[in-house]
Amino acid sequence: MSNQKSKSIVGIFILITLLFIIFLVFAFYTVQNLKGSDVIQSSTKAPIGVVEVDGVIMDSKKTIRKLLKAEKDDKIKAIIVRVNSPGGAVGPTQEIYEEIRRIDKKKPVYASFGTVAASGGYYIGAACRKIYTNAGAMTGSIGVIMNFMNFSKLYDFAKVKSETVKSGKYKDIGNAARDMTDEERLLLTEMTESVHEQFIMDIFKVRESVLVDGLEGLKRYAQGQIFSGQEAKDRGLVDEIAGLWESGRRIHAELKLKGDFDLKFIKIKKDKISFADIVGDMQEVIKDIRYSVKGQSSPMFLFQK
Repeated sequence: MSNQKSKSIVGIFILITLLFIIFLVFAFYTVQNLKGSDVIQSSTKAPIGVVEVDGVIMDSKKTIRKLLKAEKDDKIKAIIVRVNSPGGAVGPTQEIYEEIRRIDKKKPVYASFGTVAASGGYYIGAACRKIYTNAGAMTGSIGVIMNFMNFSKLYDFAKVKSETVKSGKYKDIGNAARDMTDEERLLLTEMTESVHEQFIMDIFKVRESVLVDGLEGLKRYAQGQIFSGQEAKDRGLVDEIAGLWESGRRIHAELKLKGDFDLKFIKIKKDKISFADIVGDMQEVIKDIRYSVKGQSSPMFLFQK
């Protein structure tokens, strides 16, 4: 009888724990949804739109949706991409870069660097026709990085043996259970160097006329170094020292825009979150954790560590 009572108590405890976790998840998503619906007060008639790029860049969809919204708004005559990012994954960064270049042919797009615009953050800014930055903003870090973990010694200590079945010589490249071969390291190095060259040339084709010492100078500055905003200006990596609002005023005057100066912060309405969305997101998190633990190949990053 006591054993049955113990099982009942354990069952109730597990049920309460699960309900508490579900409550926390719902609370988190509710707060996030409310935060996402906040709108910075600005005139709906403001002629300059601001698209904010904050944090690590792992997806391009949100930023591109904002860019498209600003592009289609006839009241907006110019766009400022406000960057506060240490960088992120290569693919999404290049997608944002491409959209900025396309839009700039029809509607002028400028960049404003806040606290940090490093690596992929700088890549996005380099797509714009002019870059404004705070004097102390962390800027640059033009480079590409891939990270792998080697747990082979730990596996030996724990007497754990990893078994891999593969077709394709390089299919388990970066496997955390073993050392990387020289051939594999060379293959990955060549790939990162290729993307690094893409990064450099994408900067050069927009900023060729303002870079100090041209392409050779850019290559010297593109070895992962971090510069202050002022140092970046001295090298031609940015154009002018100014904060967001001051850069907006300069753009307003340069383009001779009508009406009073103001900024319109572009927001995307969040879709209503369902329980299925929450479960799906949790599954994605679990999948990412499992992927990391397995030690599979790391994506390439344009990222300042």
